[in-house]
Amino acid sequence: MEYQKSHEVFTKLFTNQLENSEAKELLISLYKRGENSQEIAAAADVMKEHSIKLDIDKELKPKLIDIVGTGGDKSGSYNISSTTALLLSSMDSYVAKHGNRSITSKSGSADMLEALGINLNIAFDNQPKMLEEVGFIFMFAINHHPAMKHIMPIRKSLEHRTIFNILGPLTNPAGVQKISMGVFDSSYNTILADALKELGTTSAVVASSADGLDEVSISDITYISRLNHGVVTNEIIDPQKYGFRLYPLKEIKGAKAKENAKITYDLLNGELDGAKRDILLLNSAVAFVVDGKARDIQDGIEIAKEAIDSGKAITHLKKIIKTSNSLS
Repeated sequence: MEYQKSHEVFTKLFTNQLENSEAKELLISLYKRGENSQEIAAAADVMKEHSIKLDIDKELKPKLIDIVGTGGDKSGSYNISSTTALLLSSMDSYVAKHGNRSITSKSGSADMLEALGINLNIAFDNQPKMLEEVGFIFMFAINHHPAMKHIMPIRKSLEHRTIFNILGPLTNPAGVQKISMGVFDSSYNTILADALKELGTTSAVVASSADGLDEVSISDITYISRLNHGVVTNEIIDPQKYGFRLYPLKEIKGAKAKENAKITYDLLNGELDGAKRDILLLNSAVAFVVDGKARDIQDGIEIAKEAIDSGKAITHLKKIIKTSNSLS
């Protein structure tokens, strides 16, 4: 379907004008043939139209970035995207993170951040204040997308993934224009980059590694599609090019929320080395490039190292925790 037709169909879905059987048929047909960029962009637009958005200051809005993965890679890794988001915010980036509790892993972004002591139940009116004060906010997807309540039972009734596994990162309630995004399958890299272009995103990387991570991997090469100034290019990131050794995937394994929170805390406190630190440095470097804070990945790695080694990352994490608990 082209954009306009897709927009009409998804508007009917979100306004509950489709019978359950029709909704199922739509999601199944899209899955079977594979969604194109126009369909994804249209569905994301409709989902955003029916969301509760944050009232962000017009001067702050262009500075916002999200660091997020689609999930579904079944790697069991620690919360790499969330740790990256926290690190970036310590170096003057403004991270508006959109996520949820665990769906496909032992610890979703919300679970881990909550275990760190961050208050995630901040009122909509106070979320922009949190973002302005500490450069970080977490937005529960389920709270900002009430129309999903009648769609979720249909989605859960299907045994396979649906377009909604892709839409989450594209429907940020803060209206971010920059995104560092991981996806479970590299065949979606260019499709999603084109969809982000259609949605008005100014800067983005869509990444999927050869070993199946929805992150930039420390165990293998990673395929990325880079959106910059309206142009999409495809590249490969090889960790060895930047002086890193390759590690087996088991070295980045996480566990439940409490254990993952300790991994994140120890990483930001400079107490962990090896694969977990190196994959954090790589993913942070890519995000710094997307955010315009780094000239290239090597420069971004140095900025990420400085954040940790100077103590800025852990100091800022403590500030985020304190500020979040002063708001409600």
